[in-house]
This record gives sequence, C-alpha cells and structure tokens, in this order.
Amino acid sequence: MNDNHFGSIFRRRIIYVVIVGFFALCVIQLFNMQILQQPVYSEKSDENSVKPIYQLAPRGIFFDRNHKVLVGNKPSFTLRITPSNYDTKLTPYIEAILGMSPGYIDRILKANEAYSKFIPRKIARDVSFKVIAWYEENSSKLPGVDYVMETQRDYSFGIGGSHMFGYTKEIPLGTYQKRKSEYDIGDEIGFNGIEKTYEDYLRGEKGINYLLVDSRQKTIGRYMDGGEDQQAVKGADLILSIDKEAQRVAEEAFKDKRGAVVALDPTNGEVLAFLSAPEYNLEDFAKVTSNEVWRELNTNPDKPMFNRASMSTFAPGSTFKMISAIAALEEGIIDTNSKINCAGGYQFGDRYFKCLHVHGSVDVEASIEKSCNTFYYSLVNKLGLDLWSKYSKKFGFGAKTKIDIPEESGGIVPSTEYYNRVYGKNGWTRGFVISLGIGQGELNVTPLQLAQYASLFANFGKSAHPHFLKSYVDTKTKEKYDVKPQYFDIGISKKSFDIIRRAMYLVVQGAGTATNIRLPDIAIAGKTGTAQNPHGKEHSIFVGFAPYDNPKIAIAVIVENAGFGSTAAAPIARDVIKAYLKKDKKEEPKNLEVSQLAEGANNAH
Repeated sequence: MNDNHFGSIFRRRIIYVVIVGFFALCVIQLFNMQILQQPVYSEKSDENSVKPIYQLAPRGIFFDRNHKVLVGNKPSFTLRITPSNYDTKLTPYIEAILGMSPGYIDRILKANEAYSKFIPRKIARDVSFKVIAWYEENSSKLPGVDYVMETQRDYSFGIGGSHMFGYTKEIPLGTYQKRKSEYDIGDEIGFNGIEKTYEDYLRGEKGINYLLVDSRQKTIGRYMDGGEDQQAVKGADLILSIDKEAQRVAEEAFKDKRGAVVALDPTNGEVLAFLSAPEYNLEDFAKVTSNEVWRELNTNPDKPMFNRASMSTFAPGSTFKMISAIAALEEGIIDTNSKINCAGGYQFGDRYFKCLHVHGSVDVEASIEKSCNTFYYSLVNKLGLDLWSKYSKKFGFGAKTKIDIPEESGGIVPSTEYYNRVYGKNGWTRGFVISLGIGQGELNVTPLQLAQYASLFANFGKSAHPHFLKSYVDTKTKEKYDVKPQYFDIGISKKSFDIIRRAMYLVVQGAGTATNIRLPDIAIAGKTGTAQNPHGKEHSIFVGFAPYDNPKIAIAVIVENAGFGSTAAAPIARDVIKAYLKKDKKEEPKNLEVSQLAEGANNAH
C-alpha cells in the first residue's frame, strides 16, 4: 500500500469524526433546548404569542359628609415606551410630537434603568386624542411605543384641599422592591395626605386581558383559551367628614393670605374643614409633573407644598391663656373670687412686662374676656413651669394628635427638663416662664392642636382624635363601613370648664375682644390671640366653638402677618362656622342607600 492509500483512509476518518461530532452536537443542543431548557423557551414562546394587558383599577372616590363628590376620576391616555424594543433614533421625533423639551425621554429611561428593559415606561400621561390618532396611524413605524387607557384624578369639583387629599405618583424603586407582589413598575401610589394613609383602600384590584399577538407584537385578537380575563375592581370609596361648603368658605377667605384653618366636630373628632394656605394645584400632579412646576413649587417663598395646618408651629399668643387659668383653678391656686390688679403691666425682678391696657382689678373671667396680660404674667409665676407644662400636655400640646394623615408636627411645650437641656441648668431663670403665660416664648403649637384644644373646651375635656375618614364603601360587596372614633378624656372637672367656657362666651357675646364676629342666631364662644413674629408683622389667631349651649363645631384660624386676632382670624372663623351651621342644613346628612352612593361614585367621571 502506498502513501496515497493511507492518506485517503485518514481523510475519510477525519470527515467521519467531523460528521459524527456535528450530529452529536446537534443532538446535545436539541436535548438541551427541548428537555433541559423547555420551560424557558416555552415561556418565551407564550410571551411571543399571548400578551397580557393589565387594566389598572380606578381609585376610590372622595365624598364629603353629605355625599357630595370632592375628588373623582376621569379617563386618560398614557403613552409608554418598552426599552427592549425601542429605537432611540425615534426620540427627537416623539418629543417634538408631544411638545417635550429635548432629552426628556432619555432622562425618564435613564432614571428607570434599574428595572427590566421589558417593562414599559410611562413617558406622558393625559395625552390628547390627537396624539393617540397620530400613534394609530404610525404604530408600525414606532417599535416599542404603545399607549394604555387609564384613569386619573379629577379635581374639578370646586375644592382645592391639596394638603389633606394629597396626591399619587409613580411608585418609587424602594417601595416597589418591598411590595412587588402588589404593584408593577409605573403604577401610581398614594404619596401623602389621605391618598397615602388609605392607599390600601383606594387602589383596588387590577384586571387583566390576554391578547394574541404576532412576532412583531401586533395584536391579532383576544386570547380565548381558558377564559382567564379578569375585570379590574375599583378601589373603595371614602366618605370623608369634610363639609364641602365650610371648606369652600375657608378656601375663599384665604385666596390672598397665608395661614391655616382647622375645624372639628368636638363630639367625635371629625375634621369638618382643613386648609393650609397657599395651596398647590393638584391638577399638576394628576399627570407627569413638569420640571418647571417642581421648580416653581420648591422655590416659591410662600412654600405652598408645606402643610401649615398640621406641620407649622406658631406661638399661640393669648389663645393659650386658658391653660394657665384652668390649671390654677384645678390646683386651687385661684377661684372665681380671686383678683389681680392690672396697672398696665407686671414687674418681675428688673424686667417690666407690659399689658395692652390698664384693666384695674380683674378676676379669671374678666381676664379672658378682656385678654389681660398682667393677670397671666402673675398667674403663671404662681403656677410654676412644671405645673403649667403638665396642663399644657393634658390638652395635647407637645405631642401629635394622631390625625389620619402622615404630615404632622408635635410642637414644643417647654419644661424644666427642656430648658436644662437647651440652656443648661444655670442658663435660664424664672423670668423665662413669664412670657409663657401669654403664649409666647419657646412655646410652639400647630393649628391642628389649637383646634383640638378648642374642641376640649367645647366638650368639657372629652373628644376623639382628629380624623378625616367617616366611612367607606366596599366596591365588591357594596357594604358601607363606619369608622369608630378613638375617644379620650383629659380628666379636668366640669366646674373648671364651666368657668372658662363662660369667659370664652363673653369674649364674643359680652364686651370682649371679638364682639365684631357676633351673630344674631348663633352663639359663638372663643378667644383671640396676637402672636409675636420675629420675621415681620404679628400673626392673627382665633380659637372657638359654636353653638355655645350645644357645640357642633370647634375651630382654629391662623392668618400669618395679619395683626390682631379680632381683625383677621376671627371673621374667617365666624364665616366658616356660619357655613357649617347654616339654617337650611339638616341635623344629619341625607341617608343615601349604599347602592345609590356607589352609582354616584361611578358617575363622577
């Protein structure tokens, strides 16, 4: 045999090995794809042929206590981009169509890079029908772009209420990672206010429709196998304790002012009106909020995003005099016969604390009616810091009220421990306490706390924690569930309350500092205050309740930089009280059937 013969055999063997090896690789790959990787490829195949379309549930509606709509829903179109299919060359074209600034879409996509590229990103909410028509005409040229029908909040019912309602926003990454089983990327979630507190009631349950699509993800028709489509379930409707008319009057009064109004039902803590002014426009948060809007809100010196009603802290001024009075009555330091002579001020050491007038000999009732500072300079000195602090805290100052929104401050009630911590044991004197008697000094309270304070005087020391939710309607069962208030009693005698309440009555109905708000058919009791402000004109304050014999509303009003309490805050309080207690108003709201309420909710756009 020659070399050519052996070479031929060798070549044939090489070819045989290559062929066998090739078929062996094919068999291994087929085994891997059809056996080992079958679930993965099966899932991918399903994704290519059956496309799930999630239907977002409409959020629950907000009603007032008389079943008038406060916040509803309306349909809207949302344009989306799925990064895995999207051609970034389309970006300038889409931005031009939508009127977006250059780079807007890139910023959204970059901000969401942590999420899967197969999950759609919402780039524009509440787009016009004209844009949707443009998309339908050009969809074949817009890979990775689509739109969905959603609902968005509708705030066209005549009430602002931004700081109590709050708003929704796209779920942040951190929250999404904690609640993946409940939310998808791009879902809306309550971010503050009532929207946040009652998110689990409001969000409802998503629906899902399965569609047949081709390899280009173009819809062929519905996927009928198994009938797995699920209808979305609307969130629960909330019946709030807010009185729409009282809220409207408060908002009208503060159109060009800064400050707050909080009105409560003193018998059960229901919030009747709640305003922080200036407000912000909730419509700006119903869709993607522009950078220009954010910049304006965050640089505005009036701080419209800040909730003054429950977070701002002020010196309460003369409205706080009732604390010293009731503490001294309870401790037996004074009685109704005790008098202090006001010669226009009070001498303590080398300091002279002025009163606004020379009141002469005044008892506790006259001291509140006439708002005599001298009486309280002397009285708080007799009480001492820690007794004064004890009774201040009994009325809820220095602690949160537990209202059912997350934005709340506790304020400051000074005590010996507080002064020692701030100034050192030898860094303060008893002279620090004198100003506390008239609601000045380091004392800081919120308008919400002052409204609760007024409620406690109205209802003889018994009330409930302030709350917005009165009841809710379950969408599935159509059942209405009432909320039970959390009641408390601060443990002060009716005798002491009778004395202070009578003095508050005389402030308005007698010869006191708020006779200008007297009404012919409603007896208002209250107390004015003028709080010093180191940054400008004094703040105007009023606290009160009505009707005197059977209180149904307690209120606190603060108007920033407006001067005397009688001239700015008290008239606003009067108008809100009048709106709530108007003559044609029934004792209780009309008792609609739950089915009627649910129907009304669905008709609110």
